[in-house]
Formats: sequence, structure tokens, C-alpha cells
Amino acid sequence: MRAFAVVAAVLVGHFASAPGVVAAGPMGTIGDVPSDGELNGSNFTYPFPLQKYKFESQRQEVEMVFMDVAPTVEPNGKVAVCLHGKNFCGPTWERTARELAGVGYRVILPDQVGFCKSSKPESYQYTLQQFCYNTRSLMRALGIENVTVIGHSLGGMTSIRFGLMFPEIVDRIAVMNPIGLEDWRAIGVPYMSVDDLYVSESQSNYSSIRGYEQPTYYVGEWKDSYDVWVNMLVNIYQGSEASRFAFNQALVTDMALSDPVVYEFGRLQPQTLMLIGDKDNTALGKQWSPPEVQAKLGHYDVLGKQAAAAMPNAEIIEFADLGHAPQIQEPDTVHQALLGWLAK
Repeated sequence: MRAFAVVAAVLVGHFASAPGVVAAGPMGTIGDVPSDGELNGSNFTYPFPLQKYKFESQRQEVEMVFMDVAPTVEPNGKVAVCLHGKNFCGPTWERTARELAGVGYRVILPDQVGFCKSSKPESYQYTLQQFCYNTRSLMRALGIENVTVIGHSLGGMTSIRFGLMFPEIVDRIAVMNPIGLEDWRAIGVPYMSVDDLYVSESQSNYSSIRGYEQPTYYVGEWKDSYDVWVNMLVNIYQGSEASRFAFNQALVTDMALSDPVVYEFGRLQPQTLMLIGDKDNTALGKQWSPPEVQAKLGHYDVLGKQAAAAMPNAEIIEFADLGHAPQIQEPDTVHQALLGWLAK
């Protein structure tokens, strides 16, 4: 294992973004860590060499693990960063990373702080802006100044926020069934306290996770291969940092409910592709909402079109028979569409 390399320890400038200026935080250190074995409460084996970005955030030292996948053909000089959803981790992008590397991209697959093999802080203010800020800091530490941002679910919501915060470094954005396309609270989702969300998160197990994912992510179908991703989560919910992870996930749910990006689509400048499984019915808070509110939520066959129409430079590709995780449910079709758009 190579020693940690000091990247920098000072402020490195400022980034212009509408409507104001966002400062770059202090850099940290980057070094290798094993791809298997236990790390920050997860012992899932990652498919590519794993690295750890250690930096200071919110007055505490945190670790953000990531995979840095090299092109497998002649490099095209471009970098893609793939942002995972709430119920996923960096490894769920394995197929996407291989496809991108196969056409010349360098691919960065981070686990956000609070997730998977990254740190589970005891106390942390989760916001989409903080996720973007941490991701931008990692890009700076790696010397990356231009990226294609690809996100799924919560990662899609974060990708849109990233494009709003740092348009000057974003080449393109591609999102797969992002959440945040509607304001759940405004539609009528009742407030649930973080304490109650924590109780619910603490009770997560194989049956509850599969029971949630099967009708929304995979349109009622189930393949044995999906069990890998369920068990990846079960491993963390039952791991050495289970309680802290469950509380962090409660905070993340409260964050997403409190900060939809739907009202800011008109400001998103980068070229954007929306890849939408039309049978998705995901909506935060749907499970604890009254029936009349549930009926209004999560209609991605409508929400996807509305979002694309509201963005100045967006296209949409819809998959009539797919759900919330189209890149997992039907990877050949979805990746063909993604790569075709990137090749334009």
C-alpha cells in the first residue's frame, strides 16, 4: 500500500457559481485502502481498487472512499463521476464504470460521507450542497477540473445541485430516475421527525429492503442478482456502525424532504440527459402518507417530462417498462442510450 500523499492543506481558491461565489475547502490526503474487509461499518468487497480521501469537514476529520477507474481503451481525456443513490453505494456503478472506461473515460466512483465504506460521522449537517462540496473537494484533490456528472436517485438529485453550484467545471449531466422532481411536502406528505425516521431505519433488514425495492425499483420482478445490492445494505445496517449509519440515513431522508431541487431546474445550464424508467413510483414519505396523498406522488412518466421541459438544455429518454433502477434492471438498453448521448 502506498503511503498517503499530501495533496494540500490550504485554501486553494474560489469557484464562481450563480448566484454567488463558493469557496473551495481545504484539501486533505489520499491513499490506498483494501477493497475487501471491514471499513467504516461495511465489509462489502469492492470491484475496483479502493482509495480513501481524508479531509476535515464540519470541524471533524472524515473519510470519503472512492474508486478511480482508468480507461480500458485510448483515453478520451474526459472524466465521469458517478453519484450513488440513498440505497446504493459506489459498487452499484460497476457496469456503468466498465462501459464508460470502455469508450475512454476515467471514472470516479465515490461513497458519500455517511454511506457505505465512508465515514459515519457522529454529528453531521447533511445537505445536497455539502455532498456537492465534498465531491468538488475530491475532484480538486485529484486534479480534475472538468467532469461529466452521472447520478441515480438521490445521486441524481445531487448531480443537479452540483450542476447548479459548479457549472464552470461540468461538461454534461446525466441522471437516472432522480428524486427531487416534485415537492413531496407541498403535495401533502406529513412531517416525520428524525427520531421516528431513525426508528424506522434501525429496523431495516433483508425483507424490508427487498419489500421496498421490488415494486419500485424493479416493477414487481426479482432476479437473484438484485440480492447483491440488498445484502450490501443489510451488511451496513447490521455492521459495526449500524446505529450511527441508521441515524445518518434518517438525517439524509429529512434533508431530501426539506430541499427538493424542482424549483431550480430553470437555472441548470449544462447539457443534461434524463434517463427515466416510467414505471417508477418512488416518493419520499409515500409510505406514511394518507391514501389521497399517495395517489398523487411518484408518477415518473409525468415527472420526467416535466423536469426535462423545465431545464434549458435537457433531453429525455424514457423506458416504458422499467422502474427506479433502469441501469440495473436493463443495463444493455440503458447504457446504449447513455453512451449514444455522450458520443454526440
